[in-house]
Amino acid sequence: MNTSPCPMSVPGSEPVFHGRPGLWPCLLSHMAACLPLLCALFALCPPAPARCEEVFPLDFTTIRLGSAPRAVLVVGGIQGDEPGGFSAATLLATRYEIQEGAVWVVPNLNFPSIIKRSRGLHGDMNRKFARLDESDPQFSTVRRIQELIRHPDVGLVLNLHDGSGYYRRNYQNYLCNPARWGQSVIIDQDDLPPGVFMSALAEEAARVTEEVNRRLIKPLHVLHVHNTHTAAGDKEMEKSLSYYAVRQGKAAFGLEASKEFPVELRAYYHLCMVEAFLRQAGVSFKRDFALTPRGVGEALRANLGVSFAENRVFLPLEDVRPAINYLPLPKGSPARAVTSKPIMAVLPCQGRDDRLCIHYGNRTITLIRPDWREMDHSLDAVRVTVDGRDEIVPFGRVLDVEDTARVHPQKGFRVNAIGFDSGRRDESGLPLRLRDFAPNFSVDRRGTLFRVEVYKNQRFTGMFLLRFGARNARVARARPILPDRPGPESELGF
Repeated sequence: MNTSPCPMSVPGSEPVFHGRPGLWPCLLSHMAACLPLLCALFALCPPAPARCEEVFPLDFTTIRLGSAPRAVLVVGGIQGDEPGGFSAATLLATRYEIQEGAVWVVPNLNFPSIIKRSRGLHGDMNRKFARLDESDPQFSTVRRIQELIRHPDVGLVLNLHDGSGYYRRNYQNYLCNPARWGQSVIIDQDDLPPGVFMSALAEEAARVTEEVNRRLIKPLHVLHVHNTHTAAGDKEMEKSLSYYAVRQGKAAFGLEASKEFPVELRAYYHLCMVEAFLRQAGVSFKRDFALTPRGVGEALRANLGVSFAENRVFLPLEDVRPAINYLPLPKGSPARAVTSKPIMAVLPCQGRDDRLCIHYGNRTITLIRPDWREMDHSLDAVRVTVDGRDEIVPFGRVLDVEDTARVHPQKGFRVNAIGFDSGRRDESGLPLRLRDFAPNFSVDRRGTLFRVEVYKNQRFTGMFLLRFGARNARVARARPILPDRPGPESELGF
């Protein structure tokens, strides 16, 4: 007996593709080299009554992958409460290599709404593409993405959404009916004029759903093509980003994963759809993770980090504590943070301008209580004996230690190992072992990662981290770090 919410006809199985190792070692040892490709730069607001977005707007990021005369534009995050779409776009931007063709990714179009877990702080951005008053707070953002859509190199536009339930052409029940949007490929009309790239919209969408339906995790998840016939009088869809692209003579599709799923399953189906469209557009690519729900979830949790002060301070964030206390940061001018994913931002905490909140999509993953310091730039690295071998350790590095680390004394500088109570002002020259650190001072919840700070008098010079070996680790239960909480469904559809 079929006990699914709605009857199925398309069976499927879970695919398993094995990719290359993740990018985390690169982020640890070569942060500066990796970040131009992977990261977005955000300014931290100085303490002030004004809201942060008024001082430093959270503009969207465009990440260009590959090189070719024709590009596929992929947009995520037009609505901030749809994490499947912006999470998938983030993985496309950071974990894919385009081997032939070009892909432009905007993973965070409505960034302020993503941070606030809101469909739209200033109304639904996906209903602002027909007419928009210059006084609208999102006027500049909409005009910028419209300009990108109109770019002569853009031949295909994919707009990623999370929709309610499961779209079905005929009413089956409250979750499976024509009013639902989840698990569908949206088109505004069957065709575009001859000569337009991928002009047969209905045929292209049908090929994508056919391919993805061979990779279903459950038969319930079957995808369908949903033609809104926008020009026939759908006044709401006339205002959408996809229809704007169609009116510019560009092939455009809305991709909808179901809000009934956890975020990693939504992102899995989004990437299945995106990959199918890329193949049809002649784009070849490879990714460095397995395209399964588990592989997607692991990729979303991996490679989380933030650096400050030109990488003199670096924090891995996969297992970060809820708060990092008295972190030395530059005084006197707005600090700048570089994050490892374009849907991450560092902003003053709401109602607490003395603290910085690190956001990852819809989640706040930790907060920082800064220790604002004058900076010293006269030293870039220190000499450390780690497990019997000497190393030159640059600031911003994570140094793996099995047993003991010892920072060599340097005239004019002092060392402060956080959580290591020696009773001395300068802890250079002392053996640093895991058992001598108070676990509640660790950066991570497992109690393996500790800060070593270097000062010249009262000026802060830089910091590196000691990561003690897993065999000695204090084990704690890790919480998931995903931007996943379903938001309210709009009456206007996707």
